[in-house]
Amino acid sequence: MATKSIVLLLVGLAFASVHSAEAQQPAKVPRIGYLTALQLSASAARTEAFRQGLRDLGYVEGKNIIIEWRSADGNEDRLPALAAELVQLKVDIIVTGGAAVTRPVKAATSTIPIVMTQDRDPVSSGFVASLARPGGNITGLSTLSPELSGKQLELLKETVPKLSRVAVFGTSTRPEVAQELREVELAAGALGVKLQYLDVLTANDIETAFRAAVKGQAEAVLFRVLGPILSPHRTEVAALAVKSRLPVMHERAPEVEAGGLMSYGVNLSDLDRRTATYVDKILKGAKPADLPVEQPIKFDFIINLKASEQIGLTIPPNVLARADKVIR
Repeated sequence: MATKSIVLLLVGLAFASVHSAEAQQPAKVPRIGYLTALQLSASAARTEAFRQGLRDLGYVEGKNIIIEWRSADGNEDRLPALAAELVQLKVDIIVTGGAAVTRPVKAATSTIPIVMTQDRDPVSSGFVASLARPGGNITGLSTLSPELSGKQLELLKETVPKLSRVAVFGTSTRPEVAQELREVELAAGALGVKLQYLDVLTANDIETAFRAAVKGQAEAVLFRVLGPILSPHRTEVAALAVKSRLPVMHERAPEVEAGGLMSYGVNLSDLDRRTATYVDKILKGAKPADLPVEQPIKFDFIINLKASEQIGLTIPPNVLARADKVIR
C-alpha cells in the first residue's frame, strides 16, 4: 500500500508540474502587419494615429502587440512582394495603409483578416460584397463620400466667384475615377462650370497638366491625384500652382501644409485611429465578414493664406470663416 501511495503521489506531482508549466507560459502576443505604399516618414501622422488608437484600447507596441511595418517607399510595384512577406510571417491581421495596397494583399491571402484604413469605394473595387456585410476576409474604413467632389468644386466657386472653367487633374488608371468624374460633372452642371479633364499617370505628367490647364484657360484646378504620384512632389505642385497663378483645391491637408492653397476632404488620421477598433474586435474573435465597413465622419477644410497671396487671390471672408484651419 505504501508503494502504491508513493506512485500515486508521484503521478499527481507530475500532473501538477505540467499544469503549472502550462499556466506559466506567456500568452501569445498578437502580430499585426501594416503595409503602406508611401514612405513611413511621409505618413508619420497617420501611423501615429493608428498607434494612438491601439494605446487607447490598451495595446502597447512591443509589449502586448507586435507591429510589422512594411513600406513600398513610393514604388507600388513592390507591394505584392511585401504582401507575400507578411503572409509568410503568419501575422494575425494585415492593415492596409491606402487603397492601392488592399488589392495586392487581397491577392496574397484569403484567410488572414485584412483591415483597410481607407478605400474610396471598396464595393466597386471588389474588396467587399457590401458596406453593411463585407462577406469575406476584408473590412475596415472607406473614404467613400458621394458629396465630396461636389463640395470641393462648390468651395472653389465660392473662393473664385466668377469661376467658369476648372481643370480636373486625375489618374484614369484608378478604378474610382469614373465615379468621381460623374460627381464632379453633376456639381459642375449645377454651378455653371465647364470642366477640362487632364490625366496624370506619373509625376512627370503634373507639370504638363499645369501647362495644359493654362493653355485651356482654366481658372482653377481640382486636384484628384493621390498616393505615390503626389506625395514626394507636394512642394513641386505648390510651386507649379504659383507659377501658373491657379487656385488649386486638394483633398488632403499635407498638400496645403506643403504650400498648396486649400484642401477639403476626409481627416485620414481619424480613420487610422478608428482602424485600431477593427484590429481589437478581430483579435477578440470577431470575423471581418461580420464587421460593417464604416465611412468617414470627420472632414477638414484648410486654407493657406501665404499661397493665396502668392497667386494674388483674396479669400472671401465668408469662405475664410468656414475653414477648420488657416495657415498664415
